[in-house]
Amino acid sequence: MLKIQYLSHSAFIIRDGIYSVIIDPFLTGNPTAPIKAESVKADYIILSHGHGDHFGDTPQIAKNNDATVIAVNELAIYCQSRGCKSHPMHIGGKYKFPFGSVKFTIAHHGSSNNDGRYMGEPAGMVINIGGKNIYHCGDTGLFSDMKLIGELDKIDVMMVPIGGNFTMDIADAVKAVELVNPDLVVPMHYNTFPVITADPKLFVNAVAAIGKKALCPEYGEIIEI
Repeated sequence: MLKIQYLSHSAFIIRDGIYSVIIDPFLTGNPTAPIKAESVKADYIILSHGHGDHFGDTPQIAKNNDATVIAVNELAIYCQSRGCKSHPMHIGGKYKFPFGSVKFTIAHHGSSNNDGRYMGEPAGMVINIGGKNIYHCGDTGLFSDMKLIGELDKIDVMMVPIGGNFTMDIADAVKAVELVNPDLVVPMHYNTFPVITADPKLFVNAVAAIGKKALCPEYGEIIEI
């Protein structure tokens, strides 16, 4: 049984009973985060890009847990400079880890740290863990090659931004779901700040209208698949 815990914004912890993987751990300074960074137990950290609301508490969590950061090359090297273990990858690259595998996909966005330093290409990711394929879109606008992502890897769970302004809004996210054709969809990147306010229930209903299933877990809630 795979357990996926939503930590608000774009942060999730995925546990397969042996390994724990956290994605985009923005907890400190996140008004909606249900847990503190110091309480996180993780073996791996996967980052979509370098913006502060995704990079978040990566150094603290990595050092506290002796965890490995998985990210595109420039961001991974930056993590090394912050004293973290890291595994550099890049868009289109796939690599096997003890928990499964990670393949980075394109994402139409930007990537820099809080000082404006370039952190490489932004990315989405297809994570294979516990026999399931999880597609975390990262921060992105809608793009037609999402259809190809869904064709190459049958997606069990898709995590898609819906908040607009910096990413897709609800309407574009529904189209993304149609292109990827996952078994289950979870919205993310909404309601953390006023500029990305969105109603996830509207998204769930719109996804149901195209014959797909979506869930909007509460902050800290665990989904089992």
